[in-house]
Amino acid sequence: MHPHLKQGPHRRQFLQAGAALGGMALPLAAWTGTQVEEQLTHDVRTALSAAIAESAPPQPVLSASEQAIYAQWLAASGQRLSRWMPQDTERQEFLQTLWYEARRAGLSLSLVLGLIETESAFRKYAISSAGARGYMQVMPFWTRNIGDGDAGSLFHMQTNLRFGCVILRHLLDREKGDLFYGLGRYNGSRGQAAYPNAVLTAQRRWVHSVD
Repeated sequence: MHPHLKQGPHRRQFLQAGAALGGMALPLAAWTGTQVEEQLTHDVRTALSAAIAESAPPQPVLSASEQAIYAQWLAASGQRLSRWMPQDTERQEFLQTLWYEARRAGLSLSLVLGLIETESAFRKYAISSAGARGYMQVMPFWTRNIGDGDAGSLFHMQTNLRFGCVILRHLLDREKGDLFYGLGRYNGSRGQAAYPNAVLTAQRRWVHSVD
């Protein structure tokens, strides 16, 4: 069981589905689920809007020892990512931005990478049948609720990663850190095992000591 997955009546179903998924290759198509639009309180809307709006260049500020660890993560993750992103510059920019946005949201790097692999197979312009967009398959209604309303911006790399990470952090907090329900809520399939197991199966392939 994942260390952050809480105990509950879903555990047996979750583990059985995970075992079944363990030997399966994940699909290249965007995941067919969709985040569900929910009413946000004024305080939550304001907090999420502020988190989205804060701007800063995705440049890690690290000590000398941290730089070495970061370089190791970058090399290991870049090697694996090359099957989806063959261009060195694109891959470097993506990983640098993902590091920044995941850290900023207090998320595991491997969790975000596993989610993106599952959601879009690292396709910048992926669109699901429900209209979710980009790497993290963010639904356009989020740009109306906490952004400037420009759904096209979800095809911009840093914007998509920022929205996705902020939304995932929000949903995990709503579920008190429970990955099963938090990931299910992100996908719009809360309480069903297939999606969280797919993400956690993918996550295991991205785990690094820096995580």
